[in-house]
Amino acid sequence: MKKIIDGLHKFQTGYFRTHKQLFEELAQGQHPRVLFITCSDSRIDPNLITQLEVGELFVIRNAGNIIPPYGAANGGEGASIEYAIQALDIQQVIVCGHSHCGAMKGLLKIEALEEKMPLVYKWLQHAEATRRLIKDNYQDLEGEELLNTTIEQNVLTQLENIQTYPVVHSRLHKGNLSIHGWFYELETGTVLAYDPVSHEFVPPHSHIIPLEAEYSLHPSCPISKHYNYVIPTETIEVESIDITTSNGHGYSHLPLEQTERIYRGTLS
Repeated sequence: MKKIIDGLHKFQTGYFRTHKQLFEELAQGQHPRVLFITCSDSRIDPNLITQLEVGELFVIRNAGNIIPPYGAANGGEGASIEYAIQALDIQQVIVCGHSHCGAMKGLLKIEALEEKMPLVYKWLQHAEATRRLIKDNYQDLEGEELLNTTIEQNVLTQLENIQTYPVVHSRLHKGNLSIHGWFYELETGTVLAYDPVSHEFVPPHSHIIPLEAEYSLHPSCPISKHYNYVIPTETIEVESIDITTSNGHGYSHLPLEQTERIYRGTLS
């Protein structure tokens, strides 16, 4: 606690004093440009890795950067998404997973959580589509490769889930909202963005790649790994890759079971 109190004093006498005008402007209202959805993991700081100022990101954090499908849960995720897009008119959404994610480790061994952490067990059921996809399609993977693939596929699952929200579905149809999937590697600072054309996680680009009319967020081909890239944080652009479909839909390519889950919700 002493460290926290000392930090508060340092903030008030240092950063706040030198940025007083910024905070006075923020007191009049917020105008963030990006909705950033990521894990609660203490090793991730959205403003740090993007180098954006206070007030530029609207952040949702939870275990596993999970977005329950519309109507599947009464938590704050849906309300925050709706507020960010409808009230704040945010037009860029980033879902960011990260390496060494404890939630995804738990998802791979979810039955072991039921007795010791029943709330975590219940929460991770919202990522059942990710678990099932990994179980059915990546049986040859193990260790870190299996975990990283699970993390990446979970990001794609959440990109599907967020499209079930009416406000998101409507804005995507209008063409004034784009959603992005990121993978952040803790030990290198690497940030990779999902490219819907190549179906790979690649270094983000500052320009928007032209898209096909329809493409798969969950391609049948394996996701390629590019973990040797190191992207300086100052080069990261929030408007990197537009991964929305041209008509706001994206479910025809999915297995019937997953499509039904998206609309019905994971939990009955």
